[in-house]
Amino acid sequence: MSDDYVFEGPAEAPPPPRDNNPPLSITELSFALKRTLEDRFGHVRLRGEISKVNHHASGHVYLTLKDDRSAIDGVVWKGSVRGLGVRPESGLEVIVTGKITSYPARSSYQIVIETMEAAGAGALLAQLERLKARLAGEGLFEPSRKKPIPTFPATIGVITSPTGAVIRDILHRIAERWPCRVIVWPVVVQGDAACGQVSNAIRGFDGMSAAGPIPRPDLLIVARGGGSVEDLWCFNDEGLARTVAAASIPIISAVGHETDTTLIDFVSDRRAPTPTGAAEIATPVLADLQYAVADYERRLARAGGRILEDRRTRLRAAARGLPARPEDLLALPQQRLDLAGSKLGSALHRNVAVHERQYAAVSARLSRGLLDRSLERRQDRLSAVATRFAPTLPRQLDRDQTRLAALSRALATLDPKRPKPGFARVESDDGAMIASAAALHDGQAVRLVFADGSKGARIDGDGPPPRPKPAAPPRPKPAAPGQGDLF
Repeated sequence: MSDDYVFEGPAEAPPPPRDNNPPLSITELSFALKRTLEDRFGHVRLRGEISKVNHHASGHVYLTLKDDRSAIDGVVWKGSVRGLGVRPESGLEVIVTGKITSYPARSSYQIVIETMEAAGAGALLAQLERLKARLAGEGLFEPSRKKPIPTFPATIGVITSPTGAVIRDILHRIAERWPCRVIVWPVVVQGDAACGQVSNAIRGFDGMSAAGPIPRPDLLIVARGGGSVEDLWCFNDEGLARTVAAASIPIISAVGHETDTTLIDFVSDRRAPTPTGAAEIATPVLADLQYAVADYERRLARAGGRILEDRRTRLRAAARGLPARPEDLLALPQQRLDLAGSKLGSALHRNVAVHERQYAAVSARLSRGLLDRSLERRQDRLSAVATRFAPTLPRQLDRDQTRLAALSRALATLDPKRPKPGFARVESDDGAMIASAAALHDGQAVRLVFADGSKGARIDGDGPPPRPKPAAPPRPKPAAPGQGDLF
């Protein structure tokens, strides 16, 4: 064995192994996982409790479904929100249907929810209690806001299904109690479309005019037969409850049997245990009213008879204190009347004599001489006035006549019907005189009236002035006679 060692230098690194799997980008991996999830879990059905509900301004709803161990994010797109069976609320246990997908931006998976329903009656009732508490906090259940039911309705509106026993029971009960006009608005009373149709019917009745061809109902009855909690759930809709609360017509709620309770029972103006009970609440009994009127008539007749008998008794009691004969009561007044009548003739004669004396005294102060002296004084005053104005009055009249003649001549020269030479009067087609330029328009036909006649013309507006005619070339002067040609 030799002790010599040979140094050969550092060993070379082995070449890297070759790999057929090329590296992927994060985005490629995220979308590959997204496709795998959607292909494998394209339709799933989950049950869980809702938490962290976010109703986004875009209309989408973001939430989290959880059970006692796990949780998954969920999203309801805007187009699917209205089709949900229940309103997503925190704490509500639901069953949802949708597909599993991923959100590559956060490397998380989620479920796109297409349908949602409450997981059993307990979940529905829990949601209903939360909604009732919220509406009660807004004051929609207050008795002070409920409207009174009219005692004698002329027209009743019924919102229910046109087929079934409910509408027949209501019509039969109204006909036998209080025959009046009934208007039926047919709707479906179960399912997702029921709440919308019932709300539209209430708004339709509420928007009718009292003077329209169809009379506006005095009250409304919203009726449906009995059923399970799920069957009656459409009457627990928040939008329907707010429509009932906002209606101006009194509304009677008659949904289900006596033990059934829906949300519109609290916001309506009156709750009936059954549809037949709603008809009884809405109408009086005509036979009872007729009996009551007849009873009032009998009581009125008896009361009138008692009053007459009482007055007759009181008259008899008062008559006992009077003299035996009624003539004795009238004797003294008749005697006073006879005495006054006997004195009336002498009193009239004395009155005439007094007035004759007064007339003689006044007429004695009047004489013809007094009137003649008054006339002479007034004639003297009139003669003095005439003497003072006699010299100046003729001259004033001459001046006024001269001035009037001058004004008449000036008026004659300014008369537009007789224009002076050099002036013209502008008239329209109908002969009316035009006194201003504002009354003229372009293309209008007018007539110019001169002192010696009239001519038609047309208004051309503010066009360019007419071009002057070119001057004729000067004519050559004729040659002077007797001048010869130089050439």
